[in-house]
Amino acid sequence: MQDVRGKRIYVGLSGGVDSAVTAALLKEQGALITGVFIKGWYPPGMPCTWAADRRDAMRVAARLGIPFKTLDASSEYKEGVIEYMLREYRQGRTPNPDVMCNREVKFKAFAQSAFSEGAEYIATGHYARSIDGSLHTGLDPAKDQSYFLWAVPKNVLQKTLFPLGETRKEDTRKLAKRFNLPNAAKKDSQGVCFLGNISMEDFLISEFGRNEGKALDENGVCIGTHQGALLYTLGSRIALESDTPGPWYVLKKDIEKNELVVSHSREQRTQTRKVLLLETNYFEHVLENQEVEAQFRYHGPRITGILKESGSVFIPSSAADAPLAPGQSLVLYTADRCIGGGIIG
Repeated sequence: MQDVRGKRIYVGLSGGVDSAVTAALLKEQGALITGVFIKGWYPPGMPCTWAADRRDAMRVAARLGIPFKTLDASSEYKEGVIEYMLREYRQGRTPNPDVMCNREVKFKAFAQSAFSEGAEYIATGHYARSIDGSLHTGLDPAKDQSYFLWAVPKNVLQKTLFPLGETRKEDTRKLAKRFNLPNAAKKDSQGVCFLGNISMEDFLISEFGRNEGKALDENGVCIGTHQGALLYTLGSRIALESDTPGPWYVLKKDIEKNELVVSHSREQRTQTRKVLLLETNYFEHVLENQEVEAQFRYHGPRITGILKESGSVFIPSSAADAPLAPGQSLVLYTADRCIGGGIIG
């Protein structure tokens, strides 16, 4: 990582271990750190740990002796993450709220606020690497988070630091203990904060209600019922009212008929001829017929192919292990370098 001595850096402190170690490492290297807790939007009546997370972030800042701020990004979070997610579900698509949280909240609202206050860089606890303004995978394949960062604007990426990009999770825990951070033993967060202990399905039911429909096997035979086709994405595991034991995974959806096609396996080798990419974002100029690798789910396998029409079309040359669902992020790589991505149309 570059020399940060004397640089003003705003670090997004979530209350978790990764962001705390990020701040500690940068301070140890002589940077002038300000810790910022980003407050999102949370549905009324649903439990969330944000107050406890903010308290943990404040304790980390106090331990490190750095200034602490709270950024209220609730409106950006509600519009850019929650409303986007619900809109995609209504249309039967497969949203990726983590990508939009990064694009609209962490690397937009937070970045704009930090730079307006004189920050020279921002930093987060993502396991990825920014090298000379390009995005690379984290060295720990089990924790690499470059998939979620494809939509970050290039000008913001050039001013972003990822100090954990060359660190393994077990080493992050060791560093937290070495720095004597108050949250060193805190467990990693699971899922999106606003859900608290409520499942995504329960949250969607609270928004859309229940609408019982048929679940069909791959031969078109009704084998049970579900609570509403709007509630599920392709490839997701689903609990059915059925005499036939699961597990069951969603292969196809018909929103108008409120029907699902399900299988005991989410894997279904498919060869797609052409993938239209919407809302593309590239960190570098792409060439016609450029060979790339594409990843369509977090930690999923990559498929090979070429880019056409200025990167708005991906032509696969290998089969995927599941259908490429509209709404999913298709993230494009050359070796360990993420060159950008788009949303499957």
